[in-house]
Amino acid sequence: MSESLLTLIVLPVGLGLLGFVEPCSVGTSLLFLHYLEGRAPRVQVVQTLIFTLTRAVFIGFLGAIAVLVGAVFVDFQKAAWALMGLLYIGLGLAYLTGLVDVLKRSIGLGLGRLSASKGAVVLGLLFGLNIPACAGPLLVALLGAAAVTESSNVARGFVMLGAFGLALSLPIAVAVLWSGGRRILERIGRFSSRVPRVIGVLFILLGAWSIRFALVAEIL
Repeated sequence: MSESLLTLIVLPVGLGLLGFVEPCSVGTSLLFLHYLEGRAPRVQVVQTLIFTLTRAVFIGFLGAIAVLVGAVFVDFQKAAWALMGLLYIGLGLAYLTGLVDVLKRSIGLGLGRLSASKGAVVLGLLFGLNIPACAGPLLVALLGAAAVTESSNVARGFVMLGAFGLALSLPIAVAVLWSGGRRILERIGRFSSRVPRVIGVLFILLGAWSIRFALVAEIL
């Protein structure tokens, strides 16, 4: 296997799969699973594919931006972690106070106005901001690229982070496309609806972890 293929594809995909189970990514997966609850299997498949591709392309663009702006991107990513942390904490409090049904209805109606496909696109863009911590080495490789004026480096940044973003959502896509995986998602959905307090505490812990990481993380 060539070194370029290893760096461009294999490493980003491996980090993406690892990122799927990281604390700062678990919240994103839970939110998208909630979004899919109660939808027909065909709709789940279509929306998951749209979400996965949108997220991958958006993260790919973030990789290109990382090459162009260098260390400034680190501060941007830390701010994104902090914002996602606040989102998780807000959702956790909504679960604990019983306001989550109102919140889910308002969010559902808002995404519904955009149509199902566009709702998945919006979620893909939003969650694309939440690049898990395991991508730190990947960002180092991008920011350490040669002259930023070379278009090949920008394309390299897009491909590397795009592959990472694709792998980041790949487990969800596989679960939805595989009938057994859909049954697992349905069980998760039924379980989460029965234990809102547990889900609330989980979201608050994830939010606190994400905000703390945004404050103390040293990517470079």
